[in-house]
Amino acid sequence: MAKKEAVKNIFNDIAPQYDALNHLLSWGIDKGWRKRALKSIEHPEEKRVLDVACGTGDFSVAAVKAGMKNVIGIDISEKMVEIGRQKVRRLGLEKQIDLQEGDSEQMVFEDASFDAVTVAFGVRNFENLEKGLKEIRRVLKPGGKAVILEFSMPVRFPVKQLYTFYFCRILPFVGGLVSGNKGAYAYLPASVRSFPQGEEFLSILKTCGFTTVSSRRFTFGIASLYCGIK
Repeated sequence: MAKKEAVKNIFNDIAPQYDALNHLLSWGIDKGWRKRALKSIEHPEEKRVLDVACGTGDFSVAAVKAGMKNVIGIDISEKMVEIGRQKVRRLGLEKQIDLQEGDSEQMVFEDASFDAVTVAFGVRNFENLEKGLKEIRRVLKPGGKAVILEFSMPVRFPVKQLYTFYFCRILPFVGGLVSGNKGAYAYLPASVRSFPQGEEFLSILKTCGFTTVSSRRFTFGIASLYCGIK
């Protein structure tokens, strides 16, 4: 099965438990990471934003709370999108947020449509990483910013050893037990460990045409923020 179809099936399957498990297994730290990532977007009230791999819409909601007036989110998992739409309606944010089914590597939007594009914990799921990044650049306006938040692996002792044990042993066990899908929560650490990090990912951003690229590590390197300007 192609990676894209496999990822879609995984997230459709775990969608009902996704939000609760996501916050539980990250100890709620993920909320702070989103807020810090969004601070990298200057003058948010003036920005039209695309949230790629939006999932259940947490980053889209956080973007509106950060002051952005117009956010479109896309995701290949129809069940994640539906749960996200329910969340948006429950919060009364239908006028600011529009969540749609969509493929990050074949977006329907015209060139130079958005001031900023965000991706939170989804870029490692792209079937073709460079194709997805080039699509993000295509839909950005000149001078627009890509803001990519992604899991990473700590590199310093003893955080590296402690986190590796938690991430590769405890998290898959608890996630699989609660969600009923062991494969989904085994996929998570495997996908993070195989994903290019730090300077390697910044080099890929440059190859895809982004300039003024930068990165920051959060919480001992458990997550990383990457930014690139078109």
